[in-house]
Amino acid sequence: MPPSRKEISVQCVIHLHTCGFDSRVSLLPLQMNNSESHPGENQTISPGFILVGFSYLNELQILLFLLLLLIYLLTLMGNLLVILLIKLNPSLHTPMYFFLVNLSFLEMCFTSSVVPQLLVHLLVEEKTISLVGCAAQMYVYSIMGLTECCLLAAMAYDRYVAICHPLHYTTIMSGRVCAELAGASWLISITVEIVPTVWIFSLPFCGSYCIHHFFCDIPPVLKMVCADTSNIRIVGFIVTGLFVINPFLLILLSYVRIISTILKLPSAEGRRKAFSTCSSHLTVVTFFYGTALITYLVPKSDSTKESDQMISLMNTIVAPLLNPLIYTLRNKEVKGAMRKAVVKSIFAHSRRN
Repeated sequence: MPPSRKEISVQCVIHLHTCGFDSRVSLLPLQMNNSESHPGENQTISPGFILVGFSYLNELQILLFLLLLLIYLLTLMGNLLVILLIKLNPSLHTPMYFFLVNLSFLEMCFTSSVVPQLLVHLLVEEKTISLVGCAAQMYVYSIMGLTECCLLAAMAYDRYVAICHPLHYTTIMSGRVCAELAGASWLISITVEIVPTVWIFSLPFCGSYCIHHFFCDIPPVLKMVCADTSNIRIVGFIVTGLFVINPFLLILLSYVRIISTILKLPSAEGRRKAFSTCSSHLTVVTFFYGTALITYLVPKSDSTKESDQMISLMNTIVAPLLNPLIYTLRNKEVKGAMRKAVVKSIFAHSRRN
């Protein structure tokens, strides 16, 4: 006989207490029934999960809300400023900055797929999300992750052509080629992520429906599935290999060739200038892949749920804020365009007065 709603709620409260969470987290009553294939487990057939998230912070959640709200607004403004600067300055209409516009737009979508809901959950006790909402969040988040891998590889290829084949740069990196590379990055990610997302949410969920994360990432949601997930995991490994590891290897290969070419330059000034054109991209790649590797490859026995969430915060919230800062503070062309825009704005304002 399936457990009652009250029994399920009590079990989840006890589970939260065991993990050190506040029992004031509201629970969404979900209809449950027994599975024929797993008669000893309860399967959810109604629409919701509880994102436990940062409930363990209790009253400190309001402080985290204010901090994340500030970071989120700065992220949106910073990336939007980069896009506007590039669009309004013809001198920045080059392949490298074309990809940077795509990256900045992606970062806004990336952080917006997670942060708005997280901000709401930090203020309310009922930290629930529907199955459809969870699936949509997982799909968009996964798209942004794969697209960023592909875009970073395209940007590495652009730097490779610029430094190793400068005489053929404008021919190889034409506007059409850049558009095709960027379009393929988006299209591949949008298409590839449909299968695992639909597959996961077509399976039954069971047990405690409290997800110990602040958003619907694939690993914590897979833990809620009460069916064999080995095939899904194999598909995940294939997708990771093709669209995460392969772009990373292309980036490494590009930089091996770039560094080899730079070291052959006769003057120290020439080597410095050549390397400065790659330093921003290399910094972004290191931070992106570094946090991703820690998030998904570190053995779970060596980490806690709290530390996992903090690393995810770095990847989903802090990185999108740092990227526009890295590209503006370390790039003379962008800084020059920003100074011109500020001077032009001041001049126009003084003329009106």
